Amino acid sequence: MGCLGSSKTEDQRIDEKAQREANKKIEKQLQKERQAYKATHRLLLLGAGESGKSTIVKQMRILHVNGFNADIYFHPPIPDFQIVVSRCLYSPQEFFDHAKKLWDDEGVKACYERSNEYQLIDCAHYFLDRIDAVRQSDYTPTDQDLLRCRVLTSGIFETRFQVDKVNFHMFDVGGQRDERKKWIQCFNDVTAIIFVVASSSYNMVLREDNNTNRLREALALFRSIWNNRWLRTISVILFLNKQDMLAEKVLAGKSKIEDYFPEYASYTLPDKVTPEPGEDPRVTRAKYFIRDEFLRISTESGDGRHYCYPHFTCAVDTENIRRVFNDCRDIIQRMHLRQYELL
Repeated sequence: MGCLGSSKTEDQRIDEKAQREANKKIEKQLQKERQAYKATHRLLLLGAGESGKSTIVKQMRILHVNGFNADIYFHPPIPDFQIVVSRCLYSPQEFFDHAKKLWDDEGVKACYERSNEYQLIDCAHYFLDRIDAVRQSDYTPTDQDLLRCRVLTSGIFETRFQVDKVNFHMFDVGGQRDERKKWIQCFNDVTAIIFVVASSSYNMVLREDNNTNRLREALALFRSIWNNRWLRTISVILFLNKQDMLAEKVLAGKSKIEDYFPEYASYTLPDKVTPEPGEDPRVTRAKYFIRDEFLRISTESGDGRHYCYPHFTCAVDTENIRRVFNDCRDIIQRMHLRQYELL
């Protein structure tokens, strides 16, 4: 009996030692993960639908994740679309012939000029102009083609990348109204929010609500995020996106901002504004008016616990996004240090 008892005690000691060693390994791994978590900058992309959030993510892949993988480049172009076309027409080439004739038609061009009155994706003009390239049997999409593609984001997507040995995790979430209830899952402990606005949407209505102006919806969404009690210490980097399309609309003169925002008629530029070289004064006034509409919301609280940092962006312009993101890195680093009370 004594031998049995002694043997059992020895087994217990062996088990306990094994458990202690296992616990040490687990604790060491947890500590390592905590350190990695603290060293990671987590960026949450928010904004209304079709503002360009997913395009920003694609640019991060081009700039910091060695671009798109071969599966994306060499995947047969739009196979489901080709099946639909083959059922309707003799061949896909016949479809392209008809599409090109339509796009060359003056009536269709006139209809396109009024595209703000109905729902048309931004990339339509780009790809219709490239029909001759896309129709080729050996067509392979360029980076610009992939950047211009519009795919509805549903759910939450994470992109990880590293810049100068600093880890970034960027979360992209759906922008349509029915997707917004999912955003709360991303709010916990993010370093910063990047809020993306389609500046050119001042004369457009929501895809899901034909009675609501898109830019006013973006302003309302920004206000709700800025005043959210769970986010009062998280600063916002504001990307005033689609500056190229805004300039095009303003210079065309067919959709005046004051027709949708009457307050624009009395707006004057701040004294410290420095226009971009060669920029038309009408474009400068328009983009700063939109910027100031958002800054007015961010300065209403005045509690000094979080800040708004605006930037003018064109998400399909890789060099523009490279420059803007480099400018933002110091801001993000300061936010990160403040988050862990190191600043």
